[in-house]
Amino acid sequence: MAESAVNFVLDRLVPLLELDANMLRGVRRNVEYIRDELQSIGGFLRDADGKEESEEVKAWVNQVRDIAYDIEDTLDEFMLRLAQEHQQHGFLGFLYKTAHFIRHFKARIHITSQIRNIKVKIHDVRDRRQGYGIRFLEQGSSSNPLCDTWHDIRWDALLLEEAELVGIDKPREKLIGLLVNGESRLEVVSVYGMGGLGKTTLVKKVYDHERVKKHFQHHAWINVSQSFKIKDLLKEIIKQLFREIQQSMPQGEDTMDEDTLKTIVKEFLQEKRYVIIFDDIWDTRACEALKYALPNNDCGSRIMVTTRSFDIASSCKELYGHVYNLESLALDDSWTLFCKKTFRENKCPPELQGLSQNILRRCGGLPLAIVAIGGVLSTKEKTVIEWEIVHRSLGSLLESNDKLKSMQKILSLSYNDLPYYLKPCLLYLGIFPEDYLIGSSRLINLWIAEGFVREKEKMTVEEVAESYLYELIDRSLIQVATKSHEGRVRQCQVHDFLREIILSKLRDQNFGAIVENDTKFLEKVRRLSIHNSANNVPQNMSFSHLRSLFMFRVESIPKSYLDPFFSSSRLLRVLDLRDAPLEKLPNEIANLFHLRYLSLRGTKIKKLPKNMGKLQNLMTLILEGTNVRELPSEIFKLKWLRYLSVYKEEKVLESIFFDFIGFYGQVGIGNLVNLQELFYIDVNEGGDVLRELGRLSQLRRLGIVGLRREDGPELCSSIEKMTNLRLLCVMSHENEVLDLQFLSSPPLLLQRLFLRGRLENFPNWMSSLYNLKTIYLWRCRLRDDSLEVLQSFPNLVMLSLDRAYDVEELCFKAGGFQKLKVLVLNYFERLNMVRVEEEAMPHLETLFISRNKMLKKVPLGIHFLTNLKKLYLYEMPNEFEMSLKANKRVGYYLEVAHIPFVLFGYYRDGRRGDP
Repeated sequence: MAESAVNFVLDRLVPLLELDANMLRGVRRNVEYIRDELQSIGGFLRDADGKEESEEVKAWVNQVRDIAYDIEDTLDEFMLRLAQEHQQHGFLGFLYKTAHFIRHFKARIHITSQIRNIKVKIHDVRDRRQGYGIRFLEQGSSSNPLCDTWHDIRWDALLLEEAELVGIDKPREKLIGLLVNGESRLEVVSVYGMGGLGKTTLVKKVYDHERVKKHFQHHAWINVSQSFKIKDLLKEIIKQLFREIQQSMPQGEDTMDEDTLKTIVKEFLQEKRYVIIFDDIWDTRACEALKYALPNNDCGSRIMVTTRSFDIASSCKELYGHVYNLESLALDDSWTLFCKKTFRENKCPPELQGLSQNILRRCGGLPLAIVAIGGVLSTKEKTVIEWEIVHRSLGSLLESNDKLKSMQKILSLSYNDLPYYLKPCLLYLGIFPEDYLIGSSRLINLWIAEGFVREKEKMTVEEVAESYLYELIDRSLIQVATKSHEGRVRQCQVHDFLREIILSKLRDQNFGAIVENDTKFLEKVRRLSIHNSANNVPQNMSFSHLRSLFMFRVESIPKSYLDPFFSSSRLLRVLDLRDAPLEKLPNEIANLFHLRYLSLRGTKIKKLPKNMGKLQNLMTLILEGTNVRELPSEIFKLKWLRYLSVYKEEKVLESIFFDFIGFYGQVGIGNLVNLQELFYIDVNEGGDVLRELGRLSQLRRLGIVGLRREDGPELCSSIEKMTNLRLLCVMSHENEVLDLQFLSSPPLLLQRLFLRGRLENFPNWMSSLYNLKTIYLWRCRLRDDSLEVLQSFPNLVMLSLDRAYDVEELCFKAGGFQKLKVLVLNYFERLNMVRVEEEAMPHLETLFISRNKMLKKVPLGIHFLTNLKKLYLYEMPNEFEMSLKANKRVGYYLEVAHIPFVLFGYYRDGRRGDP
């Protein structure tokens, strides 16, 4: 993490040194010295990470990190003062500069003094590093004795020995089948999942199985580890192969080069059927190097690898093979394993049932955690008090109890293996409460605001941040909670025990502090996350070093905190007050020059201060769920703003959707030329506002409400300039015609389209949008046969039709909707028949039919939908259900007997419910 802090500061120093010489007078040379020394320190930090057990080295790493933080503070203070000096213009500006010359002169001397002090500290750190024997490592090198020791012990596999009969049968049979069946060509089977899932234990049971032993002529099991050496792995393969046939090793193998060793392996295995396991691969280089040493002899040979990374699993598999995702234990299997380890039998005392379930929930189906905690509990008295203490103090037990401490080290291997730019991104998840579902868009914008995301050529910073998210998911460090119909990650979370490790590192590295009950604060806390109550924050606490503030489930904010906070948090970058009990935003918000992210979602705010234009660095402004309807014109001066979301949802009783109330569009919106997302702008005034939207050519997501019929041509003209658009939502008022026929060059990258309003004609340009994955048509009342156009979209996975057609019959024709997974048919007034032809919608999984009062039967041909898993039927007429009951036998509706889940439901207060 110290390496991340150093690299972050280096990124900040480069643009600083490009400033005008007068601005850096007296400090440039020292700044250059600091930059050069930090660049050299970066390589040594990679070696220091492998020696964290040494208290001296730990202290050295902490000193480097603290120096990086001090430099960051100094830079931010310097940039803040520069901004203040240049904000005043003309005669008033001259008076301002004259009156404050002495104060600013002293401030410049102070900053110069700070930089000189930092230079001295860096010089001291450099000398101390030499005394600790820390050497330079290139980026990507791995030398971690601590990790190697734990890895060689393979403690996790030994610990999970007791889990072999719990939840292992199905995955074992699946993997055995992948080894002994299939093509004669060489294939690779990759098993991946987070640390502690029992990959090694499972694969060992597969490897030792009698069917596998008999099927293959030769066998080898190789532990790879993080700091592998190809020569050592090749020697181990040769050793096991020769030992299996009881022959001596080749003469001089210790002095052989890598090519000679590969030749021996190839010659030995030529024309032989073999299976080789490479356990715990951390680097694709291992796959690349080893695959050339193993012959593809068309004898049905197999390679099996285990890894924590999906990317590595896929890379190893290449063209031929399989990737198997080992999932967490099911709830029943988790309980069985817990009871076996804790109670030595399958019974749990009734008084401990609730606490045991709560403890087990925190294990999240992770066998390593279940066995470790079960082992700890087995030594405790079987009392509620003892159980409650363990449940409450799991975080501290991870660092003190030998069994849990060992588990912590194993789970920490994945964190230690991360590249420096991903470490702060993962630690950031500790800011959120336990079991909190984190929106991926929110997380991405926060990472960007913090400065964790480095720009890449031909990629937006959001795309780079999203690649970080998926890399952490692929490494099994972030769990996907929900996905969109298109397959994008909507929400994510982190495993409870990994979160405990993250919280430990938050404290140790002064990355952040969580205020929950009693909290020990560090002197220079940089990120503060307040849970449940703001009263736990000390009133005399200094916020001068704070970069981020979060609040979760806080019911009241004492005014005694607000005023000093806004006056002292001059370096704040992130202010996330989502759902906080806040009715007014103080004018002092304008003092936060460095603020990049401001979320007031779900607060009671009605208006923003007029001086918001002073937040020159603001990138994200979120006002969802507030009563703000008009933005101060100063907002349109925020040239770096990338995400603007201002709207409120209102449930529409006759629909399954929400209506959106946006903010009033104003002239000036076109100045926000860096906007990537804009929701929801009310363009009821039309004309000039719609014309200005055409200047927002970088937009990727756009939501518009209040469109009038006569505004169609102007809107179409503006949308044609938004070539990067991925999502478009256009809504008109009730019964207002949505006239969008004037779009001659639609944004071809569009993936999601939402249209609400009466369409007299189906937009002819839609047929060219081959990338569309989701379409919502709401209140369109079409009378044409445009469903045939929709059926031809090659990538459409979600189609929602809500009063979209004013017709009596809908026909889904053969060959149409080849990728559709979700279909919604809601509130058709005259619809009395739905027909599905054979080979239509072959991949449909979910069908939602509601409030179609003239529809008396399920779709004709529904039996053709062989992949349909869920059928929801809400507020349908009595005749509809009666027609199903007429064919009901032995508890099944015959027409839908092939569908695993069928639900009749109703609406209550606008919400869906079960009967």
